[in-house]
Amino acid sequence: MEKSTGLKTETLYKLFVYVSLITLAASIIIPVAWILMASVKENSEFYGSPWASPEGLHLQNFAEAFVEAKMGEYLLNSIIVTSLAIIILLIVALPASYVLSRFTFFGSRFLNSFVKAGLFINVSYIIVPIFLMLLDWDSVLKMILGEGFFLNNRLVLGLIYASTALPFTIFLLSSYFETLPSDFEEAASIDGAGYFRTMFSVMLPMAKPSIIIVILFNFLLFWNEYILALTLMPETNKTLSVGLLNLMAAERAAVNYGPMYAGMVIVMLPTLILYIIVQKRLTQGMTVGGLKG
Repeated sequence: MEKSTGLKTETLYKLFVYVSLITLAASIIIPVAWILMASVKENSEFYGSPWASPEGLHLQNFAEAFVEAKMGEYLLNSIIVTSLAIIILLIVALPASYVLSRFTFFGSRFLNSFVKAGLFINVSYIIVPIFLMLLDWDSVLKMILGEGFFLNNRLVLGLIYASTALPFTIFLLSSYFETLPSDFEEAASIDGAGYFRTMFSVMLPMAKPSIIIVILFNFLLFWNEYILALTLMPETNKTLSVGLLNLMAAERAAVNYGPMYAGMVIVMLPTLILYIIVQKRLTQGMTVGGLKG
């Protein structure tokens, strides 16, 4: 009797898990599929059933979004800013997380606590001070050189993105480095490798799954970020998220929905492609981290 009750409980639990996963998958797949279909519809098709399949592939929507709404320019800006931010972030975070996790020195405990404290700082709370600081610096440069540098600058925006993501990235990488055995470092030391050689040739390749997770998470964060991009790029070099909202406002006012959904696809497609490319490595990284922890 107890065995039968246990089997029923396990079956109900599995059923609950499957239903939850199917519901979650449907809540993600259905909106994405709907946006993809809407992006190739003509404007007249939106006045019928919203679930009707498109009568044809009206790719003119993408041409209007790229050319007339300047989504191609915004896409290039987002690619440049996101790439710069990830490169700067990895250059700083990888050595810092390795040193903080594998070495003990004067002030290391304070630095670790300082990094963890940064996890509790919400970027939304410091946007105004950042903007005022850059505005003051630009004012000084305009007085000296005649032109500013810090606002409407993709490099500066990428640097700020990387700075705001440093605490989480260092914390995540440090946690992974701490799980790696020290035998490899000792073997490298015996072979005559220094600290830098050991880090780049031995430890970083072992931490590749964790690095891929960091790149994916931060790519999604930087790619979809809106508030900093809107505040620090008030005139030129607008990113894709800012351009998408401008496009949505313009097309909605003009009752022209096709290019609006085409713009959504342009924003969404790179993240989907990146996830498909790194999906297997992402799963392996999370599994390896869990096993070693």
